[in-house]
Order: sequence, then structure tokens, then C-alpha cells
Amino acid sequence: KLMAHNMRKTHPMLKIINNTFIDLPAPSNISAWWNFGSLLGLCLILQILTGLFLAMHYTADISSAFSSIAHICRDVQYGWLIRSLHANGAAAFFICIYLHIGRGLYYGSYLYKETWNIGVILLFLVMATAFVGYVLPWGQMSFWGATVITNLLSAAPYIGTTLVEWIWGGFSVDNATLTRFFTFHFLLPFMIIGTSILHLLFLHETGSNNPTGLNSNTDKIPFHPYYTYKDLFGAAVLALLLLLVVLFSPNMLGDPENFSPANPLVTPPHIKP
Repeated sequence: KLMAHNMRKTHPMLKIINNTFIDLPAPSNISAWWNFGSLLGLCLILQILTGLFLAMHYTADISSAFSSIAHICRDVQYGWLIRSLHANGAAAFFICIYLHIGRGLYYGSYLYKETWNIGVILLFLVMATAFVGYVLPWGQMSFWGATVITNLLSAAPYIGTTLVEWIWGGFSVDNATLTRFFTFHFLLPFMIIGTSILHLLFLHETGSNNPTGLNSNTDKIPFHPYYTYKDLFGAAVLALLLLLVVLFSPNMLGDPENFSPANPLVTPPHIKP
């Protein structure tokens, strides 16, 4: 037992894990609002794993993207489950992000400037990933969402039009757009992993904030078992809620319009610009 205890603190790889998730000193009074950081980590892992399996059957081509999704859901073993977990997992990701940021605003966590600013970068990276991901099924909302959002850049003076056409890879949202969006959707999550590690690294320089907003070096408890189990409980709640949606109402959060394949000639009625 003594040897294992030593290993945890001396082994070059294990001591990183130890100082991050086991012996890390944490405030004794942090509430459930502090659970969303670990839940976001969980969402990221879920999205990467489900995304990886989806990528094995997805085709990034305007002639086959839409039907490749239908193929995944109809013919691939548990493809419907993987696809539904991925789509609704993205929604869970953002719910957790908003609550995580709300906690930070309410309790003044923005005073940890580096951690906060890296968090802002993370928000933009996740938003970018979600945006390009939404385009991939190549339904009506995919196409027109991509068209509307990319066209916002044309408002930039002088370079606007050039900028938009550069992003499109042509003169409209087309095959070149879809293929590059798939590339970005695959690459960005790895940037998110790296940035998340940085986010934690800076957080651990100061330690976590707590509901009082006052730091007390004397009132600290080890992360394990207290917060490992608290996080595990939070994870179980998230998993339950996500599975409830995935298994009983998987299309609740989706736009019905996206069940129609992309058609550049027909704009859905509720698309404003």
C-alpha cells in the first residue's frame, strides 16, 4: 500500500493526474454550480467519441451527405443512437456552458483573469465547432443557416465580399464549403482539448473560487474523494437527462426543416434575411 501511495506522488505521469484530480486542494464549500466544469469535460469526450464513429460512415459531399446520415440512422449498428447522442449532446454541451458561465458571472470567477479569458476563447471555439457541425447533414437549415451566418461577414467594409467568397470556396455555399466545414469540425475539437487543459492549468495556479468569493488556504479538502464523487453524481444526472431526451424525444430540439435535403432554390419561410 505504501508503494502505491508513493507512485501516485512520484511517477512522472501519475503525479500529474494526482495533482489534478486526487490530492488537489479544493474549497470545502463549493456548491453544485461548480459541477459544470467537469460536465463540460464529459460533454467534450462524448462529442469526440460519438463524432469519431459518425465520421466513419459520413460522406462530406453535397450529393451524398444527407443520405449518409439516413444510412447511419437506418443501417449502421446503433447508428441512430450514436447520431442522436451527438446531436443532443451538442445541446447538453451548450446548456452546461451557459450555466458554467452564469456561475462564473454570479460568483465573480472572472477575477481569475487568465482562466476566464481562456474560457472566453473556449466558448468561441465551441460555438464555431457547433456551427460548422450543423451544416454537415446538408438539410435545409444546414444550408440556409450556413448561408445566412457566412453572409454576415459581407458587411465588413471593402473586404466583405472577398472574405465571404474565400470562406465559401466559391460564389455560394456549395461542395467546397461542405468539405472544408467537415475538416474544421474534425480539427477544432482537438484545439478545444488543448485549450481546456490550459484552462485547467491556469485554474490550478489559483485554485477554485468558492461561493464566499474569499480564498481560505486553511479551509481546503482533497479533490478525491469529495469532488470525484460529487462530480460522478452530477455526471449520472446529466447522463440520465441526456438519455431521456435521446431515447424518448430525440428530435425535440431539432428544426423539422432539416429533414428536407438542402435546396438552394427554396428558402424556408422562417429564414429572415
